Amino acid sequence: MSGTGELLTLLLETAAGTLVDVLPIAVVLFVFQAVVLRRRPPNLGRILVGFVYVLLGLTLFLVGLEVALFPLGKTMAAQLTAPEFIGRVYASAADVHWRDFMWVYVFAAAIGFATTVAEPALIAVSLKAEEISGGAVAAFGLRIAVAIGVSLGAFRIVTGTPLPWYIIVGYIVVIAQTARADKRIIPLAYDSGGVTTSTVTVPVVAALGLGLASSIPGRSPLIDGFGLIAFASLFPMMSVMAYATLTAWWRRRREEAEQQAVEQAEVARSGP
Repeated sequence: MSGTGELLTLLLETAAGTLVDVLPIAVVLFVFQAVVLRRRPPNLGRILVGFVYVLLGLTLFLVGLEVALFPLGKTMAAQLTAPEFIGRVYASAADVHWRDFMWVYVFAAAIGFATTVAEPALIAVSLKAEEISGGAVAAFGLRIAVAIGVSLGAFRIVTGTPLPWYIIVGYIVVIAQTARADKRIIPLAYDSGGVTTSTVTVPVVAALGLGLASSIPGRSPLIDGFGLIAFASLFPMMSVMAYATLTAWWRRRREEAEQQAVEQAEVARSGP
């Protein structure tokens, strides 16, 4: 009974907080509609109903994160780093070896891939990206990029190496790619880093990072627990530009081969 009461209290508190967060947006919209445009909002009834749906959806989503996703990520991280699972006990942080945590990297890659499959923003953008790019950019490639990024972020937490070095090197690669990539694909590549880390991916991956940092000796949840989202955002930018560059190179090679074949055929026909 107490568990039900706590859940109800959490629902009410979250709903109140969500209302406070969303209300300024509604106020701005209605004020501009009434004061600047001086018109009654069209379909006012549907707008109010939609507003209620938004409140309910955000409330249930936030409660779901608090009750299920965050605890699940921390629990999995704790289980995968437990001494009885790894097979050895670490006396200090100096004893931690990155090879002992292979299953952590596999799980991080799998959860990074799986969350992007259900990411609403990625689904929406990937459809447009494939349409606009003529199939040069596919959602599957973005998911692989997020998986690699999250796995590398988990490796960083295990080893305790400084986050800035990874990010600096990553953005140096992005800058170099930007200088050579097709200008039409660059904005899409930059946006891909944002859409792959949205409402589903961020909470699960963040929970995994905090759980890892809390479970591994010598790691600080504050210093080492955060940063996985940065990896999940960085790698899609790199992968989109790399994929587009390779696709363009392959297309040029194929066109050159076809042109060469045509020229050889013409030479053969004009020969003795």
